[in-house]
Amino acid sequence: MPIADANFADKKPTAADLQRSFLRHLQYTLVKDKFTATKADLYLALAYAVRDVLVNRWLDTQQSYYINDAKRVYYISMEFLMGRTLGNSLINLGVMEEWQTALKQMGIDVEELQEQEWDAGLGNGGLGRLAACFLDSMATMSLPAYGYGIRYEYGMFYQKIINGAQAEFPDDWLRYGNPWEFERQEHLHQIKFQGRVESYCDEQGERRYNWLDTTDVMALAYDFPVPGYGNETVNTMRLWSAKSTRDFELGSFNQGNYIGAVESKMRTENISKVLYPADHMAEGKELRLRQEYFLSSATVQDIFYRFEKKHRDVSLLPEKVAIQLNDTHPTLAIPELMRILLDDKRLGWDDAWNIALHTFAYTNHTILPEALEKWPVTIMERILPRHLQIIYRINELFIQQVIARFPGDNDRLRRMSIIGEDGERSVRMAHLAIVGSHSINGVSALHSEILKNELFHDFYQLWPERFNNKTNGITQRRWLKYCNRWLADLISSRIGEGWVTNLDELKKLIPLADDCGFQQQWIEVKRANKVRLAEHIREHNGIKVSPDSMFDCQTKRIHEYKRQLLNILHVITRYNRIKANPGGNFAPRTVLFGGKAAPSYYMAKLIIKLINSVGAIVNGDPAVNTLLKVVFLGNYNVSLAEIIFPAADLSEQISTAGTEASGTGNMKYSLNGALTVGTLDGANIEIMEEVGRDNIFIFGLTSSQVSGLKKAGYQPYDYYFHNPELKQAIDMIGNGTFSPEEHNLFKPVVDTLLGLDNYLLLADYSSYMACQDEVDRLYQQPLEWARTSILNTAAMGKFSSDRTIAEYARDIWDIKPEAISRHSRRDLQ
Repeated sequence: MPIADANFADKKPTAADLQRSFLRHLQYTLVKDKFTATKADLYLALAYAVRDVLVNRWLDTQQSYYINDAKRVYYISMEFLMGRTLGNSLINLGVMEEWQTALKQMGIDVEELQEQEWDAGLGNGGLGRLAACFLDSMATMSLPAYGYGIRYEYGMFYQKIINGAQAEFPDDWLRYGNPWEFERQEHLHQIKFQGRVESYCDEQGERRYNWLDTTDVMALAYDFPVPGYGNETVNTMRLWSAKSTRDFELGSFNQGNYIGAVESKMRTENISKVLYPADHMAEGKELRLRQEYFLSSATVQDIFYRFEKKHRDVSLLPEKVAIQLNDTHPTLAIPELMRILLDDKRLGWDDAWNIALHTFAYTNHTILPEALEKWPVTIMERILPRHLQIIYRINELFIQQVIARFPGDNDRLRRMSIIGEDGERSVRMAHLAIVGSHSINGVSALHSEILKNELFHDFYQLWPERFNNKTNGITQRRWLKYCNRWLADLISSRIGEGWVTNLDELKKLIPLADDCGFQQQWIEVKRANKVRLAEHIREHNGIKVSPDSMFDCQTKRIHEYKRQLLNILHVITRYNRIKANPGGNFAPRTVLFGGKAAPSYYMAKLIIKLINSVGAIVNGDPAVNTLLKVVFLGNYNVSLAEIIFPAADLSEQISTAGTEASGTGNMKYSLNGALTVGTLDGANIEIMEEVGRDNIFIFGLTSSQVSGLKKAGYQPYDYYFHNPELKQAIDMIGNGTFSPEEHNLFKPVVDTLLGLDNYLLLADYSSYMACQDEVDRLYQQPLEWARTSILNTAAMGKFSSDRTIAEYARDIWDIKPEAISRHSRRDLQ
């Protein structure tokens, strides 16, 4: 049959069409029949059948970009937290219901097959999930875009909770193969490390440099399709895998050093082995730097390869290429582009710098000093000697600019220099990214103001025109239509499906917020989702929770600034209140935590242990466990989040004001009808502005009040001694109430709270408790709670990643949508 017919290019497939495609892959691709096929085989057969439809559109998309000579954006990120691909593809292709019907006739449940897919855990948290949402939006908006990352053999570790503590296990997500990736052996780039730099004069007498005697590794491309919703666009996410060079392997083998050759090959390929090696050790720090350069170099070389198919004049690069750096990790792409322009293309410095400056843009994602990357000069000099030379030259010329603008201000020079001289000399990657980019953006209004007025104020004074805000967003396709189909169907039944590509359409729900019948339907959908999550908790945690209790959720990376400790202080106080007043009017709560702690982050791991230890006492106490339960959901990932968000009643967004750049979990919870209890931090402020102050629970100090309190000399003990409930909760942590077998286990937690309390938990405790009392009162009015929940969902239009990407495309990248023509289907028939 013609290929186009096989892939249903021009007609809606019938159930029989889909069944034929499914059975063809089961028999001819997997060599299985109904007697031997496992559930994993059935999943793969479905994945290959869906992939067939993607492939034609994918080829057409790339051909259209090439023929139209479209300007493309390249989004470089160390993380892409994509989650499962099958369900997302079925939704975006608009064939979910058709496949459910077709396979149901064969006695196969599509939802069960989706559970067979392993999450691609190529990220840690918000940074990677944001990148995934952006790729979805770019494809849905038909923007010519590519995502570039690393194909980690082992993703973010698999978390198990053993005796209440986090234990890390390899996340071997590729163990059974990946039907969604395509190995591209023709896209292989040489990545150099170490060696020496030799200077010479070229024919024109210009000083040039050769990077010689390097140790090399090859970057092999693996491509993943990224389908847009309801259109013909399928963009590409290209991930790089490290491979050893043939010459190196062969030389070792020929010398008879077979074991040495194998060991060398393994060391070479370690670069793409694991996401985020522990960088508290020298070896891990060096490997992290190698990873970042590996990604940057392979991507820049690949961009040149694509650019030069159509163009020989490199000065056109900014007109055809926009490169977005997702945080500082890929910043080495700037000196790598300069190296290629200077050493390979033989441009002069000024021309090369002008091209680089107009090509790169930088997104900052953090204001925490420890998260702003700095690489010791000694390590960079050994691993990337040519790049350090280029960075020195960039810094030299930059410092001249600063001196000309601010003569005699030596403190400013020290603060702004790309090379940090405090202690060990280091390369400040955020400074390099700012100097080398024409646009620097924050990811929420507050965050961007902090960048301009505090963190990068010196740079803002020099180049105010470069700074801008792009508030983060989420894709409603994944985070409502796919993960909460019951709510999506209810919404569409009343206002149509326009919201799937224009989230502002949700405003049409506002008049329905006072409709008692709609409120009741809303409540029923929420309860059904809670029943589903309760079953997951019973199956995986062995804890029975009531779907009629308030599901109070805090799911995010475990970090002190995110203040899971403040949440657990509330849990302990609530426990004490119930014990002291058994007949009190308490709204029943199930407090849910989820998130991973970095393996070397001692305090974060101790917080996980504390949460589980408090949970063991609370859940085992018959005097309170009908009114309060505590559950830690292990191995929090995208697929688990897709069960939690639809079921959540309350969203805990309680970071210290001025520490969270944006947050996107806050948006996902609100989109699914959860009410927010939060500080005026990150995007919480903009959520409050959209939903209205009366429809969100705000507490705590503002970012300016936080700064003021710290400057005045914050004394945690003052709060401890003046609040009996707070003192009781902290004393219980410290005296072994939750660790009877090891009384001093949580002493470091108490020492942290009563010592520095860097994130002002004690200062915000009283306000937080009062806010939680307000939450209780509203939850005991179900229809009023439902009304507020509906208004939260209705106000989420601003927080679509489609809006964010439209702003990037207009303000930073200068790219436009491209119509996709059916080149491949016409050519192959």
